[in-house]
This record gives sequence, C-alpha cells and structure tokens, in this order.
Amino acid sequence: MTKISKTGLMAGGISRRSLIKTTATAALVTAVRSAFPSGALAAAAGPEVAGVKLGYIALTDAAPLIIAKEKGLFAKHGLPDADVAKQASWGATRDNLVLGGAANGIDGAHILSPLPYLMHTGKVTQNNKPVPMAILARLNYDSQGISVAKEYADTGVQLDASKLRDAFARKKAAGNEIKVAMTFPGGTHDLWIRYWLAAGGIDPNKDVSTIVVPPPQMVANMKVGNMDAFCVGEPWNEQLVNQGIGFTAATTGELWKGHPEKALGLRADWIEKNPNAAKALLMAVMEAQQWCDSMDNKAEMAEILARRQWFNVPAKDVLGRLKGDINYGNGRNVKGTDLFMKFWKGGVSYPYQSHDTWFMAENIRWGNLPANTDIKALVGQVNRQDIWRDAAKDLGVASADIPTSTSRGKETFFDGKVFDPENPSAYLDSLSIKAAS
Repeated sequence: MTKISKTGLMAGGISRRSLIKTTATAALVTAVRSAFPSGALAAAAGPEVAGVKLGYIALTDAAPLIIAKEKGLFAKHGLPDADVAKQASWGATRDNLVLGGAANGIDGAHILSPLPYLMHTGKVTQNNKPVPMAILARLNYDSQGISVAKEYADTGVQLDASKLRDAFARKKAAGNEIKVAMTFPGGTHDLWIRYWLAAGGIDPNKDVSTIVVPPPQMVANMKVGNMDAFCVGEPWNEQLVNQGIGFTAATTGELWKGHPEKALGLRADWIEKNPNAAKALLMAVMEAQQWCDSMDNKAEMAEILARRQWFNVPAKDVLGRLKGDINYGNGRNVKGTDLFMKFWKGGVSYPYQSHDTWFMAENIRWGNLPANTDIKALVGQVNRQDIWRDAAKDLGVASADIPTSTSRGKETFFDGKVFDPENPSAYLDSLSIKAAS
C-alpha cells in the first residue's frame, strides 16, 4: 500500500518516464492532426462520410445514441449510415475502439467518462500502447445505483456504507470472500462504489474484493450469490428490485448531486479525418439529448430502449427511475424525486473539463494513474469541448444554454468533501482511504 505524498500532484511537473510517455502520446495526436488537418475539409458542404460505427452498452444512459438512430437524427444531419452496435462489455468496447471502424471495430461509443483517458494513456490497452481518444460530449448526469444483496437488508444500509462494516467483517471471519462488483476498473461505477465504501470506512482494496461484471450480467450474478454489492447504471438496479433479489442502498445522485456520468467518445484520428462528420454526429446526439430530457417523452423512450434489439428487458425496468420514481426495494418507494437521469438542461451535454479533472484525480487516488500525472495537460488533450461549442452554435443552441467556462467550479459530495478542480492535490490529501502514491 502506498500513500499520496504531502506535495500531492506536481503542478505541471512530471517524472521523466511519465514525461516521455505523455510527450509521445501528445506527439501522436499532433501527427494525426497533421495528417488530417481539420481545416482541409472544413469547406465541404456536409459530412465527409455517410456513416460512423458506434458502440453502446445496454444502459439507459446510451439513450441519446439509440434515440438519434431511432428518430432519424443521424440521417437528418447527414449520416444516414450511422450504425449503433451493442457491445458485450466495456472491455469489448475498448477492444473495438482499438481496432477502429476500418478494421471491423468501432469509431466511437457511449462510454464511461474516464475510459477514453485510460486508453489515451495506454493504461488499459494491450502492451500499454496509447490510442489517441477524444471526448466530445457528456451524455448524462446521475441515475446510477449502488445495490446490495438481500442478506444485508437488516443492516439498514443506505447512503452510510458503514452499516455494512460489521456484517462484512463477520462474513470474512467465517472464511467467506466479500465481492463487490463494478463494470470496469477506473470507470465511473468503480469510482462511485469505492467512494461510497471509503466514506463509510470500508477500504475497497483491503476489506472487500472488487470484481468486474458487465452491466447486463449484474442481476443474474447477484441472483446466484456471486456478489454482495454492485454499482451499475439503469435499468439493472431497478430490475434487481423488481425481481426481489436485492435492494438499492443509494443512487449515485445522492453521493454527488448532478454528477457527470457517460460520455460520447471517439477515436482522435476519426475526428481529424472527418471533422464535419464528427460535428454532424455530435449535433445529432445533442438533439437526441434534448428529446430524451423531456418528461413527455419518458414513456416512449422506455418502450424504445426495452425493445429486443436494444436492451431486451421489460419497459417497466427502464421507466421508473427515468421519471425519478425510485423503489429502493428496502421498504422505501419514493415518487417524483429529482434523482432522475438528466440529458440536457443545466449544461449536461457540455463536457466540463473540471469534471474530467475529478475523474483523473480519483484514478490517481486508486493507483490507476501515477500520482505525478499532469492532469491539466491530459484533459487538454482528450476533452474536445471546442467541438461541442462549434456544434452547439451550428445547432442553434441558445447562448444561455452554452456554459461560459470549462469549469463548473467546486463540487461538494455527500460526506462533506469538496473538490476544487484548481487544486486536485488538496482534495487527494484530504482523503484518508486511498491506494495511490
């Protein structure tokens, strides 16, 4: 176990090894942009290509891509051949992005917000080879869930995870392993459940075993006793409750109200080769986000997502939490909360760099990135909020709906911790449970 140093993150300074790797990745991005200068095709009347290959996981926050396809928005913006293909897991999403659409993989995806960064730095790719990536938009806020097996119902655990400490300790003392599932190391669900456990005094690296389970397999695995708790997006927490297998201790919006979640990620070389198509794709997704955000469309959206070709689940598993109706499954059933999934209003679609800064800080916290990572430089490479602003302008988004800053400012979590994106070191130093040096 290693610890964060008193100096925390180096302000722009990184180790020689990290500098070499970061410089190499930056050079690769520069080379890609030189080979495919964005201005070269800027004068074209429309997208350079008629289609794009996109991946999605069966999660409610993939709705903007699915709705853009179902409602003809890709075609409207000049991409009639856009393909939205189901991926088996986040690992499969990564592997297909590494391949790229030209090699029978995918060009972009509905993706865990930290994953493009982990690919860009080569932390999760074969032979640690960096794959230049970009984030063009945030797809949603809130509405993930932390669910617990039925055997822990008597603990009364909700937002305070400390109520599980004694139960976990007893189970471990009896020779049993405590398994906590998430969907990808360093991804959003991994970070949410680690934050929740650590805030309750449970060390996710010492007191439990974290395992990786694809989102659509969460409920089945808990049903056969393969895990004690999990974190995943909807509709799987709601399905768990509807099947009477477990209960939701907390939704992630209760951990951090209005938190960023999934992103629209694309290979950097595809964007640079097809700048007009990238903007057209983004405009279609943004228009779909606006449609998804309307409460008047929730029932239709649930019906579309539930279809066999998309999620293949009962529509009721999707609809409840889309509207903010949360049956936690432990005697709590609350209607009309503000914990529903957000897609547009309030700057949801805009990819705040401050949010990506938090995702990088948390990956440093848990040892997925080195402590001397130059967060600002890394976010500057991957986060393409400039493309978002151009797309918003062309789409006619009201100026009031376009954020004026790349930062949403300080963020406050349920346990009182405050993250200042201007000083991630102070945030990391304030955390008592962590694994990074």
